Amino acid sequence: MNSIAKSLLKSFKHGQAAWLRSSSAHPGKQCSRRLVLGIETSCDDTGAAVVDDAGCVLGEALHCQKEVHLQTGGIIPVVAQQLHRENIEQVVEEALRVSGVSVPELAAVATTVKPGLALSLGVGLEYSLALVNRHQKPFIPIHHMEAHALTVRLTHHLEFPFLVLLVSGGHCILAVAQGVSDFLLLGQSIDIAPGDMLDKVARRLSLRKHPECQSMAGGQAIEHLAQTGNQEQLVFRLPMNQYRNCNFSFSGLLNLVNNAIAQKEKEEGVQEGEILSCVEDVAAAVQHAVAVHIIQRTCRAMLFCTQNSILPPKNATLVVSGGVASNQYIRKGLQNLADANDFALLCPPPRLCTDNGVMIAWNGIERLRAGLGVLHETDGIRYEPKAPLGIDISKRVEEDSIKVPRLKQIRWLAS
Repeated sequence: MNSIAKSLLKSFKHGQAAWLRSSSAHPGKQCSRRLVLGIETSCDDTGAAVVDDAGCVLGEALHCQKEVHLQTGGIIPVVAQQLHRENIEQVVEEALRVSGVSVPELAAVATTVKPGLALSLGVGLEYSLALVNRHQKPFIPIHHMEAHALTVRLTHHLEFPFLVLLVSGGHCILAVAQGVSDFLLLGQSIDIAPGDMLDKVARRLSLRKHPECQSMAGGQAIEHLAQTGNQEQLVFRLPMNQYRNCNFSFSGLLNLVNNAIAQKEKEEGVQEGEILSCVEDVAAAVQHAVAVHIIQRTCRAMLFCTQNSILPPKNATLVVSGGVASNQYIRKGLQNLADANDFALLCPPPRLCTDNGVMIAWNGIERLRAGLGVLHETDGIRYEPKAPLGIDISKRVEEDSIKVPRLKQIRWLAS
């Protein structure tokens, strides 16, 4: 571990304690149904939860590393790993305690093994394998994005198939969920994720120095300032307009934004690291460009699925999940897009859109019910930092070359 990482951990341990959330839906409830413990350590949150096969969340706990990583403006994998190691046992024990469940009562343990940060995934997998081997419990390896996609079935009555948009700091994916562990991949980001881009813009704008944004994550700060900005003061060329597919790209847009910020700094005579007077306008324009790019690709996915009878032509469903799904501007645009195409829009509650143990436990329940990937032998189980979701049919989408209607009619700005 390098000196910066050690210094961060030392200051964190002697500073404000990390946030630990725990809750129980049914304190002290005795349940004869099958129970799954879910464990999540794919990135920078240590989560655990116990869920039963009726979809009841009996107990959960979450240790968030946000305050540590805000200090550096990004996640340092070795720091995330160390914090997972220090907190995973406490988080799991807390989830079990508030659920009133002991390990022998569990039907299985489900754990994220792919995709994610290698060092973080390793902590969760190592702990879980020790637990299941000690108590002779079945183990259910979980694909992180599959868990995000299926969370909505915990909170809403929703049958397969449905279109799902997963937007977060690490991913941007359009896929069709046809069943548990049965996905058609329509498109994904070919470079960085939208949440990562928004965080980088926030760092470039030095928003941690802004009096209204000091405790906010990057994407949250952009959304907050955009509310009072004028998006029309800057116009950014949208990525990949010449490609009629459902893939995303945000790195080129990030370069355009960084160039625009540098130009504004020159015009205002301020140094990098100082707050621009037009920072709200920049935030609004960036948020708008990200929203339109996401909406355009999602619109093509809707048209492709209905034209090819992958989804019904009427009353289909779009599910949106992931941390960026909590952005209300982007969500309102997607809502109006769904309305225009006769889709229902469903989103899990915000606390289940970000990484958590509940979605992992629920994915374990779904797989337990379906008899998919429930392992009684754990030899050879490995984590996978990179792992595709489902069957990739993105080339077929591009071959259809579907033109997306102009989106000017889709108004999502709050009046």
